[in-house]
Amino acid sequence: MVTRSKAGIHKPRVFTATKHHLPSTVDSLTVIPPTLTTYLQASKNSNWLAAMKDEYQALQSTGTWELVPPNPQYNLVGCKCVFKLKHKADGSIESYLKKDVYTVQPHGFIDHTKPYHVCKLKKYLYGLKQAPRAWSSTTVCQSIISKLQFLFPIKDLGDIHYFLGIEVHKSSAGLFLHESKYALDLLKKTDMFGVKPCSTPMGSAKLDHSSSILSNHTFYRSTIGALLYLTWTISDLIFTVNQVCQHMHSPRTIHLQAVRRILRYLKGTIDSGLWFKPGKQCFTAWSDVDWAGCPVDRRSTSGYCVFLGPNLISWSAKKQTTMARSSTEAEYRSLANTAVEITWVCKILQDISFPLLQTPVIYCDNQSSIALAKNSVFHA
Repeated sequence: MVTRSKAGIHKPRVFTATKHHLPSTVDSLTVIPPTLTTYLQASKNSNWLAAMKDEYQALQSTGTWELVPPNPQYNLVGCKCVFKLKHKADGSIESYLKKDVYTVQPHGFIDHTKPYHVCKLKKYLYGLKQAPRAWSSTTVCQSIISKLQFLFPIKDLGDIHYFLGIEVHKSSAGLFLHESKYALDLLKKTDMFGVKPCSTPMGSAKLDHSSSILSNHTFYRSTIGALLYLTWTISDLIFTVNQVCQHMHSPRTIHLQAVRRILRYLKGTIDSGLWFKPGKQCFTAWSDVDWAGCPVDRRSTSGYCVFLGPNLISWSAKKQTTMARSSTEAEYRSLANTAVEITWVCKILQDISFPLLQTPVIYCDNQSSIALAKNSVFHA
């Protein structure tokens, strides 16, 4: 029997329909509507028309430009409308945004008395992104907002709840950060929405160079870039994403399979995140190493995680720059990297006058490297 693969017929597997449902906490997330690219498309939608009028009136009220006669010596830049949907954390539309950022008159808002005039910018145009508020004084906060409102049309959005794809939930237990919507969008983008979840992000196959090279590297590299952003809140992905990142210059079939396994793991942990709770003002760190774990160059991978009280604040998984001849050597280097990280974080806390009540503690599971660290004779 001649199968399709033997006959050279290959079709990408698309997982759209599935019986493996997402957790109930993310079932309400909706599909993102397509992004508009022209004024003609937006003019057919009443929501976009209202958003454009509001934006235009806001720019007019602040005196952003003035109309002047055209001159051949002017280096005119074309007018481009950027249409963007602002979403809430649950995927629903919060507002329609439009920004006119160039110097000819905006489409749909040409002055009929001066149709051939151009806009001479009197103020810079830029968007004020929602940012986390860290001001301790309410009076100072309101004073800054009032001064900004005098210069630009802005709105106080209150406490942070959604910022750059990271969702923030406050409760009596503490602060919970996660990227459920971002992860869901990634699964849809990679056609892995309907896959069966797996319990671990990494399989037993070695990521070597034995399989064939991928003909198209774009999907592999873009997916890894998105996974790197997810490591901000899903620390379980650090080591595995580090492994697949090492093959971005020449990815092979086995590496792509590893990336798809990470996406399967993401499907089952899409509502995972980081908790920040009240606790003791003390540092605790754990250091470990995967000795000679790379099957290609036999270099080791260092890893550490640093806690402030019960809260994870820093973590890393990085391949060591040189080969270690023994596990002791590799573990000792990892301990040194962890100590450097703690020293740096302690310096930051010192600069903001945050006191530490206890000396930081580092835990390691290698007795030989602990003996080296304790004996000052070996530190020369």
